[in-house]
Amino acid sequence: MAKKDNIVVGLDIGTTKICAIVGEKTKDGLEIIGIGSHPSKGLRKGVVVNIESTVESIKQAVSEAELMAGCEINRVYCGIAGGHIRAFNSHGVIAIKSREITQADIDRVIEAAQAVVIPPDREVIHVIPQEYIVDDQEGILDPMGMIGIRLEVKVHIVTAAVTSAQNIVKCANKAGLDVADIALQQIASSEAVLNADEREIGVVLVDIGGGTTDIALYHNGSIKFTTVISLGGNQVTGDIAVGLRTPTVEAERLKKQYGCAMTSMVSRDDTIDVTSVGGEKSRTVSRYLLCEIIEPRLEEIFELVKREIIKSGYDSLISSGVVLTGGSAAMEGATDLAEQVFGLPVRRGLPAGITGLVDVVKSPMYATGVGLVRYGSRNLADPRFPTGSENIFGKLTSRMKGWVKEFF
Repeated sequence: MAKKDNIVVGLDIGTTKICAIVGEKTKDGLEIIGIGSHPSKGLRKGVVVNIESTVESIKQAVSEAELMAGCEINRVYCGIAGGHIRAFNSHGVIAIKSREITQADIDRVIEAAQAVVIPPDREVIHVIPQEYIVDDQEGILDPMGMIGIRLEVKVHIVTAAVTSAQNIVKCANKAGLDVADIALQQIASSEAVLNADEREIGVVLVDIGGGTTDIALYHNGSIKFTTVISLGGNQVTGDIAVGLRTPTVEAERLKKQYGCAMTSMVSRDDTIDVTSVGGEKSRTVSRYLLCEIIEPRLEEIFELVKREIIKSGYDSLISSGVVLTGGSAAMEGATDLAEQVFGLPVRRGLPAGITGLVDVVKSPMYATGVGLVRYGSRNLADPRFPTGSENIFGKLTSRMKGWVKEFF
């Protein structure tokens, strides 16, 4: 297969599926030209627990995407999630040497904002500028070329466990891929499903994956808060398996095919066939019973999200409401239940701003994959951007060596 220099590949390594999405940068924007997906069995709650299973799933997904796109894939942008993710806001100040702000000044002030104590077993994944302040003038998004004496910046710093990030890179490497960069999954999803007006007015993105629920809050066009909750769609599937005494695979099928987040939207007369554990003959149960199992678990997830938003202190700034994405967001009644819990407008987030295989990827479950492609396309021509997984892996390895030396 031929190589293409203008392609960007997003690799969403999730708890329930591994998805590779191929995008091509064109003069008209970003065109999706290939997609591959394969069940994921080597992760638990967003963290790799079995290298070989994960590598095999990555190979299968990438092979399928290569076949559809008609090109060879050797470099990807990976998503990262899990309960080990930690994020906080920081502030940096410098004096401007030549009165006119240059790129070197911007780099220096961001570096100053990063001068915080980070445990040696953790790695910085993102340093995202929220706003710049030039001589007490706030709300500046790009200070380049401005005249001033003092430059300040407020940033959002995201860190992850070094080992978890290393394992993601290692899995991709063993599958024959270079990792151009690692991106936090909810930040990637935001790239695909949020628009500029929502980011400006204030919005919360809630990405309900298989093992985790990822949260990102935006206001005034910049990210203010991120966190991860170690609950997701797999907990709903597990409740169904126990409640209806059915295998997990069958529980997942029932959830996708007949699941509804609100019992008030389901008739008590509707019935479904359920396969019993141990190969016994299937039973007929009420669909209402299935929804009675789903509703309280999803409500619990939304309540936990609401609690995190209130703890962030930004709960009064999300005027445009909540955007739900991720596989579980596709369930009937999910947005209605979320509106009931949050007391805010809620919409389902679908990938937007793309061409090509739009109908194929127009689902909440592909938001992270498409977002990784958009994230990568913005950095494709940036000379300061890492050129391969040697950069990422080397950075992670050096911090890991420091950690080992400290304890041994």
